Amino acid sequence: MHFYAGLLIAPLLFLAAATGLLYAGSWQAEKIVYADELTVSRVGESALPLSAQVVAAKGAAPQGEVVSVWPAPEADATTRVIMESKGLPEGETLTVFVDPYTAEVRGQLATSGDALPLRAWLSEFHASLQLGEFGRNYSELAASWLWVVALGGLALWIGRRRKRKADLVLPDRKATGRRRTLSWHGVVGLWSVAGLVLLSATGLTWSKYAGENIGQLQDSLGGATPAVSAKLNPGADSAGADEHAGHTMGPGEEMPPPAPTADIGIDKAVDAARAAGVTEYLQVTLPAKGKGYVVKEKDRQLPVHLDAVAVDPADGRILDELRFADYPVLAQMTRFGIDLHMGLTFGLANQIALAALAVGLMFLVFWGYRMWWLRRPTKDRRLSVGRAQPRGAWRKLPVTVVLPLAAATAVVGWFVPMLGISLLVFLAVDLLLGFVAARRAKAVA
Repeated sequence: MHFYAGLLIAPLLFLAAATGLLYAGSWQAEKIVYADELTVSRVGESALPLSAQVVAAKGAAPQGEVVSVWPAPEADATTRVIMESKGLPEGETLTVFVDPYTAEVRGQLATSGDALPLRAWLSEFHASLQLGEFGRNYSELAASWLWVVALGGLALWIGRRRKRKADLVLPDRKATGRRRTLSWHGVVGLWSVAGLVLLSATGLTWSKYAGENIGQLQDSLGGATPAVSAKLNPGADSAGADEHAGHTMGPGEEMPPPAPTADIGIDKAVDAARAAGVTEYLQVTLPAKGKGYVVKEKDRQLPVHLDAVAVDPADGRILDELRFADYPVLAQMTRFGIDLHMGLTFGLANQIALAALAVGLMFLVFWGYRMWWLRRPTKDRRLSVGRAQPRGAWRKLPVTVVLPLAAATAVVGWFVPMLGISLLVFLAVDLLLGFVAARRAKAVA
């Protein structure tokens, strides 16, 4: 399994590692490429009200509709005013960067979530090679097999006979040829296996097919990620009630949510959120019809700050609050796992570790192919992949081992469909090759 899966899936693993390496460096590249937009020219004594900064952003982009505001998280950072604007691709918004001290507009960029254009492009390149939904199959196939190849390689490396115990964890510098390559392949794989399995597991949470199964399983176990409720209380809005006072509700008809009759403004909403303990790296979503302000923390580095509150736009009351400490354990683990995969949890150290894993995986693929090349038959000129696994090995195992293993493989293959489908293809090809070999042997006899 390790040999054939590595031989056939390795190109996809190499692509995932190479594009992941680029993404790991995108966080720092973003700070350099977009320095003008992200930072102020001079740190002032005090920031202007957020409302004044929003007015400045609207003046620079009158075609946009403001949906959220990200106050400057650091003294030298700009405020981001996020707008919906016609003409942008689905999933993108227009971000206007405003100097919080002078209300000077530092620039405008089309963004995807918190990612500026460079990181957004590299993220999509890593996920789909910029080939759309079809391209996402490559990354899901790579993530589906990465843990299998990594754990299979670990079992093979630990199970090898060796003269020195140190050769398990350190490369044998005295070895030559294929043994030297194998030594480096095994040792680097040993030190990388935990990170590779983590990348595989967290990468699958974003995938189309396995990701859906993972989400359903998480929900069924009570681990769904909760969300703060910003819905206004219809009873608290007399104007909304009066508007429908003469209307008789029909069967199954619901009272529409009231429109806010007053708005305390974004500054007082943020003050109310801060008073409730939501203070770090804020993201403020403006009220929509029937909803209040939502003020969230978005600092995902340890110690995380991910609390959220909803604020009534009429009087600043806290409608609902959600603390990260109250998340289900599975939801917390999912959050930490995804942020580790993205390079957020430990900041620069996390990004360096991801880059090292990516480089290590690329070398593992290179060494794997080199070992395959060094063991290839050289007595003739026919294309060959080396010595095949002897047939009939499964028949030598007891049924008590084969049946549970087959059942477990079927369950995993169903839960991770790209793994299951590709494994069936591998088996079908293997059976076909076995059939052809048997026919040839019979013909020769």
